Amino acid sequence: QANAILNGISLTCIESNWYDNLGEQTAFDLIVSNPPYIAENDPYLEQGDLPAEPLLALTPGKTGLEAIRKIVAGATNHLNPGGYLLLEHGYDQEKAVEKLLHNAGFTGVQNLRDYSDHPRVSLAQYS
Repeated sequence: QANAILNGISLTCIESNWYDNLGEQTAFDLIVSNPPYIAENDPYLEQGDLPAEPLLALTPGKTGLEAIRKIVAGATNHLNPGGYLLLEHGYDQEKAVEKLLHNAGFTGVQNLRDYSDHPRVSLAQYS
């Protein structure tokens, strides 16, 4: 929020566990998320700086898709018509996330790649 003010950007920041602290009528034009998405048994969790990170910030459960499922399902109740959902995911989760988005009624799914050319972000529109 401080960065938004510093840069003259008007936005509303709400701290919430996914959608828990949002009112039923709260809707947005854009929802952006960088959720935990690493599967709980992924050996990557033992590499580099990751062992120092809180596990909850890295893995939501067995498959790594648990948080993404909640975000996609809840977004349909909190996006204005024509609004967008943008979320980061694991390099190997592109197809699973795309399927979740299509099944929830999102269209125009785009998968964006990171600097290593791995699919890491999905963008989709809800109508």
